[in-house]
Amino acid sequence: QVQLVESGGGLVQPGGSLRLSCAASGNIFSINNMAWYRQAPGLQRELVASSTKFGEIWHGLPVKGRFTISRDDAGNTVHLQMNSLKSEDTAIYYCTMGIVTDPVVPYEYDYWGQGTQVTVSS
Repeated sequence: QVQLVESGGGLVQPGGSLRLSCAASGNIFSINNMAWYRQAPGLQRELVASSTKFGEIWHGLPVKGRFTISRDDAGNTVHLQMNSLKSEDTAIYYCTMGIVTDPVVPYEYDYWGQGTQVTVSS
């Protein structure tokens, strides 16, 4: 009933930029937290950045000053602007959102996108 679709991944040279987007569709009543995770080969999935509907924003130390998370609540969309990319940023990037679908039973469920590959290489 709810689907998250990511876009914007690809191959970029070190020092380059990419902008990831994630749009939610379906039976959505409200969205609280929006976040981006990434997982590199052989490593655990890690939180990259998050944003709450109350305006609280957090960026992980490895990406602070280079990545910026932003959200468009009217469009149920979250973006991740990635600048000054490094080879160690290479990973599959996943978006996740805490979504309430039923206002009568306001349970928030975490939905995930399918992932988009980001490769930083010369």
